[in-house]
Amino acid sequence: MSRWKELPAELHPQVHQLIVRLRRSKDHSELSTRQLAAKTGYSAKSWQRYLNGRSLPPREAVEAMALIGGDDPSRLLVMHEIAAQRWAEGRTVSAGTPEDPSATPDHTPGRQQPYGRYLRAAVAAGAVVTVVSVSAALLLAVRLTEARAQLAHDRGAAVSTTLPTVSESLVPVIYTCRLQQVDGRWYAGLSRTSDILLSNTQVGLEVAEAQCLLRRAGAEPGDVDGVFGPKTRRAVERMQRQHGLIVNGVVDPPTWQALREGVPS
Repeated sequence: MSRWKELPAELHPQVHQLIVRLRRSKDHSELSTRQLAAKTGYSAKSWQRYLNGRSLPPREAVEAMALIGGDDPSRLLVMHEIAAQRWAEGRTVSAGTPEDPSATPDHTPGRQQPYGRYLRAAVAAGAVVTVVSVSAALLLAVRLTEARAQLAHDRGAAVSTTLPTVSESLVPVIYTCRLQQVDGRWYAGLSRTSDILLSNTQVGLEVAEAQCLLRRAGAEPGDVDGVFGPKTRRAVERMQRQHGLIVNGVVDPPTWQALREGVPS
């Protein structure tokens, strides 16, 4: 028997599908909500709300859960994009739900009754326009998420090495940065990669190399422990912002190039 509580009946099916997928990833990770909070930076109470359908998790939380639970991040992020549209749509519909018709006062006779008919017609026309606008926005969102998924797939195909992620058996290690410049490019003596993607919860020498180069660039990532945590992500975002890169918190090839070739801040 599943230990999960039944999700609210009013959830849209696509929101329901996302939460069930997140629950499956959490079960696969065998982590408690407190352990999950320690690894993702989101509190245990927040994860309880996300996994019980009381609030929609942010994009970063979904990505972190996918990496920890061994799920496909690209697929989960596409599901999150669509679920976010459905969630917003559901809130809009709830806010615009009319009151109980039985509580509506009767029409007064005379000249006020035609005015009521005109008002209802105007409201109906406005509702039609709203539905058409929402449908067009949803179609655009679906196409956008498909394009993002394809881009993520293409980038993932270029990475030949799958990096490990944070686990319970991880032993803390502090690495030494041995910075040197070779042919105009900086290295810290831990890895010579320039194209491996690094993001939340990943661990290893490549992460430690990036932390050394972030520290050299003036974006303090915390301890050089080879663990890609919240401090490292914030340091990556600061460094990307300073160099005019796309601020996504991921060490991608453009970010590696800026870390390897940049001058200290």
